[in-house]
Amino acid sequence: MAQALRSSTASDAGPARLVECVPNFSEGRRREVVDALVKVVASTPGALFLDRHMDADHNRCVLTFVGEPTPVAEAAFRLVACASELIDLNQHQGEHPRMGAADVVPLVPLAGVTLEDCAEMARHLGQRVGDELGIPVFLYEAAASLPERARLADVRRGGFEGLRERMGSDKAWHPDFGPTRIHPSAGATALGARPLLVAFNVDLDTSDVRVARAVAKAVRERDGGLKGVRALGFAIDSGKRAQVSMNLVDVEAAPIPLVLGRVREEAARHSTRVLGCEIVGLVPEAALRDATGRTAEIEGVRPDQVLEHRLSQALALPSSEQLG
Repeated sequence: MAQALRSSTASDAGPARLVECVPNFSEGRRREVVDALVKVVASTPGALFLDRHMDADHNRCVLTFVGEPTPVAEAAFRLVACASELIDLNQHQGEHPRMGAADVVPLVPLAGVTLEDCAEMARHLGQRVGDELGIPVFLYEAAASLPERARLADVRRGGFEGLRERMGSDKAWHPDFGPTRIHPSAGATALGARPLLVAFNVDLDTSDVRVARAVAKAVRERDGGLKGVRALGFAIDSGKRAQVSMNLVDVEAAPIPLVLGRVREEAARHSTRVLGCEIVGLVPEAALRDATGRTAEIEGVRPDQVLEHRLSQALALPSSEQLG
């Protein structure tokens, strides 16, 4: 993966310093809002837009863009500002946990930078968001200032409403940057640094969300499942279907073909089957390899969702064509 990215971004002056940013926003139904967020990236010099994903059930969108550290940080700041103007969490309803309009902003090292470089970026960006936008910022993953804040799920526990209560009554939940009270409409933002991960959803042929939750428990690492798999069960499509929503944080140990096979097995134990699956955002090619090392064809995963392919194509396009 790293070698492929170095090859696609190298120049006569040497390999590029390349950071990926994959911000998640609490809006997946109003296309005009997502379009506005995409335009923020496109208008930031040096930031290269790669992908958008909208989900109405989760009421969430995910953008993917890359670039040198400075333009990526600038685009991320502008995105948090834009989201705070266009998204009001008091009006937001969706299946996915959320605590902020710009809910989570991870920085990912791709080439020429380290995880600690991205953690330092997150700290500088967090201070700017807190100082200039008045939005509380919690650092997580490799940038976390406290062990109990390393896991995003722990920071976001209880969502916007739960965090609002904790921040108002418990000094242990003062943010790393920004005001000690939650922003009344934009909530709080989690900023961090992490390695590449894959967001992978599997739909089940059942409306029983308890089945999805049981399958999620069986496959996730913290309950004895697969290494690097984080999973939750949700009801989607107005309760007509159940979904296992996963983050795969170690795709070498648990690539998609292995995870999907385990989900199929667990679904069968509950007398149901897999209807389909989707990748949220982009996926490194390594995550698609099966036990033999071959790249598997996964239903619902398009060739243009492979990160290395999308990055190579985008780098070859004039900036005016990057939105596709």
